[in-house]
Amino acid sequence: MSTQTTRETTETAETLLEVRELKKYYDDGGLIGDPVQAVDGVSFDLQKGETLGVVGESGCGKTTLGRTILGLEEATGGEVVADGRDVTAISGSDRREWQRDAQMVFQDPDSSLNDRMTVGEIIREPLDAHDWRTAEARRARVFELIEKVGLREEHYYRYPHQFSGGQRQRIGIARALALEPEFIVLDEPVSALDVSVQARIINLLDELQSELGLTYLFIAHDLSVVRHICDRVAVMYLGNVVELGPTESVYTDPSHPYTVSLLSAIPGSFGPDRDRITLRGTPPSPRNPPTGCRFVTRCPAKVRPDEYADLPEDAWTGIEEFHTVLRARARADDGLLERLKAALGASVGENITETTQELFGDVELGSAQPVVDEAVETAQGGDDSGAAALVREEFGSICNEEEPDEYVVDSDGRLSQCVRHEDGYDAPEVVIERRLNRRRE
Repeated sequence: MSTQTTRETTETAETLLEVRELKKYYDDGGLIGDPVQAVDGVSFDLQKGETLGVVGESGCGKTTLGRTILGLEEATGGEVVADGRDVTAISGSDRREWQRDAQMVFQDPDSSLNDRMTVGEIIREPLDAHDWRTAEARRARVFELIEKVGLREEHYYRYPHQFSGGQRQRIGIARALALEPEFIVLDEPVSALDVSVQARIINLLDELQSELGLTYLFIAHDLSVVRHICDRVAVMYLGNVVELGPTESVYTDPSHPYTVSLLSAIPGSFGPDRDRITLRGTPPSPRNPPTGCRFVTRCPAKVRPDEYADLPEDAWTGIEEFHTVLRARARADDGLLERLKAALGASVGENITETTQELFGDVELGSAQPVVDEAVETAQGGDDSGAAALVREEFGSICNEEEPDEYVVDSDGRLSQCVRHEDGYDAPEVVIERRLNRRRE
């Protein structure tokens, strides 16, 4: 596939899918707490014949997004519009028609194929389920698909365990193609394969797309693979799409701080002298995401209050991590086990002094020292929520308070959700570079 040709074509292509404010929450009935907000308000259009990549850390909602679009997971809110109908709300014959038009290739070819069925039976299964034409036509269709994905006729009678990982994934692709779909969700289709095999599967997917006019949603964590195969890329973080645009634009000039951080992990992505950006900690729980910007607890470009502009970078690193610790402790206080411990008279404020020493050590906090001391004292008294609120009120910013809008950041129509795209703020990449320089000093 010619990437440039495909991108020029998609500019005027017909829209296949319109995803609008799609949400998927997992509610356990309230025993543990708030629902898991796996996908929370995702919107994009998908053009016929294009490949849209979805990237992000494990747990960001990539797979759940794909499964919810297909109807394998019931949407909590929002719409997925195809051919003028919301496919999240259809049933009966309309639902079966959508299931024919949209298929999925799963990440692990070992677990997605039934070892008790032959290759022929596996590929024919969707044809039987949808009562596709006659038995003779189904059998002929299976042999056609076996050849199309690069397998041989005699493979029809063999079982999945007799094949290599790459061959098993070809079987999965053949099964997904059986009903002649327009749209396929590829859920990390090469991540379980050897590098040498990955390229052959990617080339096969390219060829099939060109030949059959397929549209792909390509979910992956390998950024290099995404750059090779995708026309556009959506960067997900904690259930949100934080940046969306043409692949080359995103890769060569990322706009969102999270995208900048992700791409810095690719050697030489921003030149030989650019440091890798290591994010603090792990993403917050999707049960209790931060208010304001979802990325605020780890953002290397977070807007900081002017009155503390002179604090050194190691002080800010400690303060942000201190707030994260307090927030986690406050969340744990609401758990059944913590409430039971409190009822039994268990000590409060345990380990917070030790944690503070580890975070700050010999760091010079300057004018921030009294606020940190007050927060430590509050936490030692058992009020972790109050301590977290104190740190947030003093050291927080608009990033903690307001959920950022989507901003168009270039002539390609690329979208980015960061308050720093507003007038009056330095661009995220400028701030990140400045702070990296300060850290080196």
